Amino acid sequence: MTPLIDVVFLLLLFFMLTSTFSNFGEIELSQASSGETTQNGQTEKFFVQLGETRLVLNGAPTMLDELAAQMERGQLLVSLDEDVSAQRVVDLLARLRGRPELTVLVLE
Repeated sequence: MTPLIDVVFLLLLFFMLTSTFSNFGEIELSQASSGETTQNGQTEKFFVQLGETRLVLNGAPTMLDELAAQMERGQLLVSLDEDVSAQRVVDLLARLRGRPELTVLVLE
């Protein structure tokens, strides 16, 4: 008879080799590039303070959906509070992805 531990290791090896791994929740990061300028030669800059329960855009409280609707181009600086979770940061970055004219810089 085959010992039970050998059967368990064979099953473990089988499932490890036959499983597929997916990239769930992947966020594409881009490298720094030259800044875009507006018509008068200035780059639009926005400052966001991100906390676990608060989101402030240029000193005015806002919601995540409103922030994503307002940001189309320019440079966005994100300052993180001490209580912010990684999921909250990922939620913000996921809402802002897909905008080639928007540069996001997360400050620690």
